[in-house]
Amino acid sequence: MSSDAHSGGELFVIAGPSGSGKTSLIAALLERHSGLALSVSDTTRPPRAGEIDGEHYHFIGDAEFRAGVDEGVYLEYASVFGRFYGTRRERVEALWKTGRDVLLEIDVQGAEQVRRAHRQACAIFILPPSLEELEKRLRGRGSDSDDVITRRLGEARREIAVGRNFDWLVPNDRFDDALADLLAVVRAWPRRNSAGQALVEELLDVRGNNSTMRD
Repeated sequence: MSSDAHSGGELFVIAGPSGSGKTSLIAALLERHSGLALSVSDTTRPPRAGEIDGEHYHFIGDAEFRAGVDEGVYLEYASVFGRFYGTRRERVEALWKTGRDVLLEIDVQGAEQVRRAHRQACAIFILPPSLEELEKRLRGRGSDSDDVITRRLGEARREIAVGRNFDWLVPNDRFDDALADLLAVVRAWPRRNSAGQALVEELLDVRGNNSTMRD
């Protein structure tokens, strides 16, 4: 884990349209990378079948969420299909204090907010193989009406147009390949040039001191 301007840890943002498979990829990524922790978001939508409060989301009411916005507790927040979602700053900072890097699973609205506030954040966008495959996945869930699916597909087009400006684009055509790409990004990002400057300075300083001692 490397240092940056905002904390002692890295901040990774993963976004992608509904049905792109980002949630499954993130679960597998967390299993394979012990130095990475997911910050669980707040949401005002009701829990779906099998979802656990505090594990999948923190499920709260509109009034509590709006109060949090007014108090400035959210690193980012967005309204998606009439429901609010947001990341509390204190949760991200608490994870950094444990020595881990932090991962956010958020939508493109929230990702843009994070990137403006934390320029060192790594933004990764998960691409579906095609819009046709995306529609097939959404219909395969069996949980949305035709109207909702049509709306999600329209939103997916907008998200993909924004997502092409992210740092990394990961197509999720083959799950194992997409997961390998994610792992490669997470492992390589701390070694980018801007973050590696401190390592270079430290290395040169240590070598300089050792050279002086030998003389």
